[in-house]
Amino acid sequence: MIATIPLHPGLCGEAPREVFRAGEMRATLHRYPTGIGALRLANARGMVEVLPWMGGMIWSACFDGVDLAMTSGFDMPRPATGIGGTYGCFAFHSGLLRNGVPAAEDDHAAHGEFPCAEMRSAWLEWGEDAEGPFLRAVSERDHVVGFGPHYLAHPSLTLRPGATLFDIGLGVENRSGKPMELMYMCHVNFAFVPGAELIQAAPYTPEHVTVRRAVPAHVTPDADYLALIDDLARDPARMARLDESALYDPEQVFYLSGLGTDARGETHLMLRRPEGDGFALSYRPDALPHCVRWILNDPDQKVAAFALPSTCQPEGYAAERRKGHVRLLPPGGRAAFAVRLGYLDRTAAARMDRTISSLTISSLA
Repeated sequence: MIATIPLHPGLCGEAPREVFRAGEMRATLHRYPTGIGALRLANARGMVEVLPWMGGMIWSACFDGVDLAMTSGFDMPRPATGIGGTYGCFAFHSGLLRNGVPAAEDDHAAHGEFPCAEMRSAWLEWGEDAEGPFLRAVSERDHVVGFGPHYLAHPSLTLRPGATLFDIGLGVENRSGKPMELMYMCHVNFAFVPGAELIQAAPYTPEHVTVRRAVPAHVTPDADYLALIDDLARDPARMARLDESALYDPEQVFYLSGLGTDARGETHLMLRRPEGDGFALSYRPDALPHCVRWILNDPDQKVAAFALPSTCQPEGYAAERRKGHVRLLPPGGRAAFAVRLGYLDRTAAARMDRTISSLTISSLA
């Protein structure tokens, strides 16, 4: 049994308005001074804030007093048609028809049409499944272009009592009578933590960690930058710890492959902070076959996106189409993507470390 509570932008005001409470679970609406409506889901250990009418974007997350999100010049979300106009969020849905950073031969926006897209409706769901009670925020977009694509998409955010991990989901249905090209990435912008260790279910070898050779238009390379890329290509283990902060100005991008999976078909990755706690992310590589790592530490933005599960790499539509990375969704076809992520205290981080270590061994078998 799932109870549904409709949400409306008109309920958002300057002061937080509680729209749901059950035990430790709460949901509150408010509106930023920029006019953006926001929904905060909270439990006894923290909160996650989603923008239900703006791409289902996850603006912020904080558990046990630890802020999970990147730092930037954006202290609040701003009205934007492209992600660059409000790039301070914790996570966004990148895609869906086009994805990545456009190259000279592309004509699409960076990261596609969906990150800041207007949602036509939003609601809360309160229910219980095999894992126990949950509170879920769901949005809906009916994207239709005359003589072009037509899809129905549902971004979602799920939080449970006492949990510091939560679920980001995206469901999409092709409502056109023609096949639809699909490119999706769950773009999660965790905080950059100097001295953190990046733990993955594969060894740090060139076969499993490939540095991006293509230089995007927003990066101006010099001889030292190109030499660094050559060095990281030979020895990607150099970035297993974020000890060299200057290494990531400009950004560095890596492609992870051959990640070990558990009995449920999931792989797990973790950023372990020097304090012993950490950030974690889990997903199914059979649904999201590519994993991108993006690290940036410049004076204006600091982000350790240590795992970006995706259906493609972020080199833009034309390049990904040549690689065969653009998925086709048949008429009436559906796709669903799910990522579990969030914060781990020291005990949970130690347990996750052991799990990943066992998967790393299995990836070499």
